[in-house]
Amino acid sequence: MKKKQKENRKFIRHPSDIPIEIFMEDVVSVKGEYLNNIGIGGLSFKSKVFLEKDTIIKIKIPLVHPIFEATGKVAWCEKKRSHFDVGVEFHEVDVAFRARMVEQVCHIEHYKKSIQRKEGRTLTGEEAAVEWIKHFAGKFPDDIKGK
Repeated sequence: MKKKQKENRKFIRHPSDIPIEIFMEDVVSVKGEYLNNIGIGGLSFKSKVFLEKDTIIKIKIPLVHPIFEATGKVAWCEKKRSHFDVGVEFHEVDVAFRARMVEQVCHIEHYKKSIQRKEGRTLTGEEAAVEWIKHFAGKFPDDIKGK
């Protein structure tokens, strides 16, 4: 159990409002999953279905542009009350780099939604990016407040 906790610290916490899609060989697509964390080494997400350790899956995050797609291996799957938390490892260097970019886009997208909810301002993606960079880019990838 300690190993899983240590591995989780490599990830930066994200709000679970970023939808992702999972593709496996024997299942065409699993939709309705939500990202928990993403980092250089992989990501974790909430799943409605159990995924066996070492299963190879394709991950798609359609919210970001360009759409993030990567292949990874299930590192762990843990039962929660109403779902499973699943950890996935990336093994390719270019995937790790692209995950880093997606990480920033997820923060910006969440910032955009947060501003709409808290202040009633509707920002374009570009406006949200400019504001987020001004306020938080210097702290990235540290724990980002005000997401």
